[in-house]
Amino acid sequence: MRRYELTDEEWLRIEPLLPPENTGKQGRPRKDNRIIMNGIVWLARSGAPWRDLPERYGSWK
Repeated sequence: MRRYELTDEEWLRIEPLLPPENTGKQGRPRKDNRIIMNGIVWLARSGAPWRDLPERYGSWK
């Protein structure tokens, strides 16, 4: 586990609260919910601006 990321236990607690990853809708496919949440948690815990988001979480734009 990397710094500022959700543990497996934390993820299991919040996963049922999130919308499904594959909704069958057209358009750009969504990223993995856990990657998105880890990016948000990383920003909240580190206090860094959006543009400093590590590449492993996707583009900050």
